[in-house]
Amino acid sequence: MAYLMALDQGTTSSRAIVFDTAGRPVGSAQKELRQVYPQPGLVEHDPLEIWESQAAVAQLALKNAGLAGSDIAAIGIANQRETTVVWDRATGKPVYNAIVWQDRRTADVCQRLIDEGFERPIREKTGLFSDAYFSGTKIAWILDHCPGARRQAEEGRLAFGTIDTWLIWNLTGGARHVTDLSNASRTMLCNIHTGDWDDELLGMLKIPRAMLPEIHASSEVYGKTTAPGFPEGIPIAGAAGDQQAALFGQRCTAPGLVKNTYGTGCFMLMNTGSALVVSSHRLLTTVAWRIGTRTEYALEGSVFVGGAVVQWLRDGLGIIRSSDEVEALACQVADTEGVYLVPAFAGLGAPHWDPYARGALVGMTRGTKAAHIARAALESIAYQSADLLACMQGDSRIGIAELRVDGGAAANDTLMQFQADLLGVPVVRPALVETTALGAAALAGLAVGCWKNSSESVDWNPTATRFSPQMDSQRVGRLQRGWRRALDRSRNWEES
Repeated sequence: MAYLMALDQGTTSSRAIVFDTAGRPVGSAQKELRQVYPQPGLVEHDPLEIWESQAAVAQLALKNAGLAGSDIAAIGIANQRETTVVWDRATGKPVYNAIVWQDRRTADVCQRLIDEGFERPIREKTGLFSDAYFSGTKIAWILDHCPGARRQAEEGRLAFGTIDTWLIWNLTGGARHVTDLSNASRTMLCNIHTGDWDDELLGMLKIPRAMLPEIHASSEVYGKTTAPGFPEGIPIAGAAGDQQAALFGQRCTAPGLVKNTYGTGCFMLMNTGSALVVSSHRLLTTVAWRIGTRTEYALEGSVFVGGAVVQWLRDGLGIIRSSDEVEALACQVADTEGVYLVPAFAGLGAPHWDPYARGALVGMTRGTKAAHIARAALESIAYQSADLLACMQGDSRIGIAELRVDGGAAANDTLMQFQADLLGVPVVRPALVETTALGAAALAGLAVGCWKNSSESVDWNPTATRFSPQMDSQRVGRLQRGWRRALDRSRNWEES
């Protein structure tokens, strides 16, 4: 029996999962990733720690599965998408820490691009907005703030990559500098109509084309492992941004199917097939994946702080000792008694795109307890996701029959039930909620011939739990009105 390995490099951890070709996990390992906060609003990772932790958990997952490298038919990679690494081609050493997708340091640069008239070409060519979320302005910041970096980049001595590129570079001993189209589409530098880097967009940020990776399909063999201490000769055969990988792993391979991943952030994607749907609600148009020569697209809405709000309860407030305690604490009260938490710690994502919003905790009384705050934190995840789905339905003009969910926080029954109540449609949770890794493995397996086509490869993960709406519509309306009032309190806070 052949096995597939998924490397799932996320914002808060590196993990590896080994699957058999029936989609069953047979071994896994995970290691938490250190977060670096140089100043408020700035978030970084150590790129070497990312690589070393990912290599370590891959080998541990193999050990836990009782397998050798020769048992692995292919490796698929899913990654935190917009996080940016720039390194020296000769030494393989980063010139600066990885700037994480959550980082807001380039908000002023993005505003300058808007003022200079670049918003329209960015929107038309990339499906994105001028926002610090994406990789392009992060690259420019590194070139402008690291001594000698811009000159080195112009001389072809530096390489840029999102995390998929950084991992493939290291896995192949520096032989392959590649990315897939789904990751390229998140840089604010890729024309999603042509599937290539765009010279006008590169020029607006003065980024040399020579430092960019080759763009490939999401399911093909990019190279084989040669990294010291890593099992040799394993094909690296799939790569996709974590949210696109989850869309594939959730079997959302037909237009109109929607998934929401509840991870550090929340990311909702709707498959729109071969059609690029332009949003009138400030959602993103992005590449879902390219398989062979066929490119499929998606509408996307991103919530910057989803499951990370639970980490804040643990690490910031100290009202829980571990993340899995939050549901029990929240269930100590029947509702929040009018308390709302808007976790705009890094600004607001879609559909607001407000980098100056900040977190707000409103509606408290003398009787407010830790349980009310915990419940408000969980509910904030559902409110933000409900806002995204309403926009998505408006853009696509498709009635959504259900929402497919995955990610760590999707295991929380209280959150999933509240989400179904707000949406008024069933929330469907599969047997394996970590579908990001599943999708990466499926893309890799497809490339090396484990299945004949994509429909066969993703028919792995049956529904485990279906949450049907239970709350009456009048109460839902009252709750949502309260949420909108709380949102208003958080907007433009930094400018006030």
